[in-house]
Amino acid sequence: MTFVVHGLPVSRGIAIGRAVIVASSRANVAHYFIAPDQVRSEIDRLRLARDGVVMEIEALQQSLGDEAQDAHPELSALLDVHLMLLQDEQLSHGVRQWVVDRHYNAEWALSAQYEVIARQFDEMEDPYLRERKADLEQVVERMLRIMRGQATLAAPAQTPGNEGPLVLIAHDLSPADMLQFKNSVFAGFVTDVGGKTSHTAIVARSMDIPAVVGARSASHLVVQDDWVVIDGDAGVVIVDPSASVLAEYSAKQKRGEVERERLLRLKSTPAVTLDGHRIELLANIEQPGDVQAALRAGAVGVGLFRTEFLFMGRGAQMPDEEEQYHAYREVVEGMQGLPVTIRTIDVGADKPLDGHGREGSHLNPALGLRAIRWSLAEPAMFLLQLRAVLRAAAHGSVHLLIPMLAHASEIRQTLAMVRRAREQLDAQGKVHGPVKLGAMIEIPAAALTVPLFLQHFDFLSIGTNDLIQYTLAIDRADETVAHLYDPLHPAVLQLVSQTIAQCQAQGKGVSVCGEMAGDVGMTRLLLGLGLRSFSMHPSQILQVKQQILRCDAGKLGAWAHSVLQAEDPAALMAD
Repeated sequence: MTFVVHGLPVSRGIAIGRAVIVASSRANVAHYFIAPDQVRSEIDRLRLARDGVVMEIEALQQSLGDEAQDAHPELSALLDVHLMLLQDEQLSHGVRQWVVDRHYNAEWALSAQYEVIARQFDEMEDPYLRERKADLEQVVERMLRIMRGQATLAAPAQTPGNEGPLVLIAHDLSPADMLQFKNSVFAGFVTDVGGKTSHTAIVARSMDIPAVVGARSASHLVVQDDWVVIDGDAGVVIVDPSASVLAEYSAKQKRGEVERERLLRLKSTPAVTLDGHRIELLANIEQPGDVQAALRAGAVGVGLFRTEFLFMGRGAQMPDEEEQYHAYREVVEGMQGLPVTIRTIDVGADKPLDGHGREGSHLNPALGLRAIRWSLAEPAMFLLQLRAVLRAAAHGSVHLLIPMLAHASEIRQTLAMVRRAREQLDAQGKVHGPVKLGAMIEIPAAALTVPLFLQHFDFLSIGTNDLIQYTLAIDRADETVAHLYDPLHPAVLQLVSQTIAQCQAQGKGVSVCGEMAGDVGMTRLLLGLGLRSFSMHPSQILQVKQQILRCDAGKLGAWAHSVLQAEDPAALMAD
């Protein structure tokens, strides 16, 4: 019987194949109390399981070698995160305490500590960091498999008995699993959990494989070997489709393949509108390894390097100046002379770094000690990052981007810190280079005082994700109000429009680096508002470029103005 499961579309395209089901190891964890004389043996079981997972991941990295780095650098970076999580003090110490103090068995203790840490991830405001909970869950899953004596997941080979391609249906997938599957026959992925910034979504986009995440109970509803259609454009999973539905999606799949081939031809085509406006298409990246994906997509630079990823899952051991410098330098040199915008770390009260948290509760972490507020409250760490960025600037074109500024006092303090970092490098005799200074516009207060920012910064970057959230007082992580999260709300559009116009009037650069930039449905409107610089995930660049090549920017101005004035802008977007 045909039925449909809905999830989140994270990687475009259509996949059709037989279902391969991967169940969760945490579904039936044994819960029992142990005797005092069993404590040591249970702790040994945990240690052996942890060491076993470390060996699995290290062996996988070594066996794949440079191939994994070149083909899918995101996977290798996420494997490193898993290795760091396995050494995390909060995980290992917490599990040990459940065994020693409560006399839980090893599996129960591991699951209990996972739940404690998972709640902390759930409270994080930043969706990208919040969904790193999945990495922790997969570390726990792999340890449980070893304690149960189960083998690591293996990708099936295509055999003459298989009828067509296979699609993978799982509760979740670890980066290690993805690495093992990358050369297999899987044509698409579906997971019960995850969001648009989950690791599965990131990897699926990097591999250009249709994927749907957050599909709730898909792994329980779909039966092994069912025929499944994955619509990565709509976020729909169709199970046991009828012949007519299968024919419809097969035709759509073929059209999609043809369209992808056409898009690849645009890689070297300059992004210029019909009336001659040159548009800058930049890439958002999280790791140095993402550079190759940006270049393959034809990006003319990096518009946003999120440095938070370098700090994740390391316990109390933060990356020092040398490690950060080499990471930033790798990106700068990898972009082969193209500009690289490095955003300073965005952490805070809702996502404290291990060993650097502050006491007290935070009822509304989105409004707490975040981003630049946190950096200014931790001057030693902030100066360390600034020195690393300034040193990397000696190797190419670097723009330094500061998140979540709102006050003149914050601007003055930030500029003073940049000067101090330069002075420290001069005193140490270390080479450093010039940088263009930029500020994120992601708070309504900042958008309403753009002239102040333009006095001090070379460029501005509009972070539409947070700007929408703060303008509409919507917690986009709260599913009960998520439907009110609206990029086309008149207030949001007015703030975006005013920021673009004021930057242009002052001859300063301005870009949009939030999800709005990579949404082809918003491209015409942003062009009509005067935007000439877009920064997005590399996988979105060619689609946006295609839309730009079809637009006459001059003719879009009057239409965009009418959208701004409308009570219901969405109604005019199809015009």
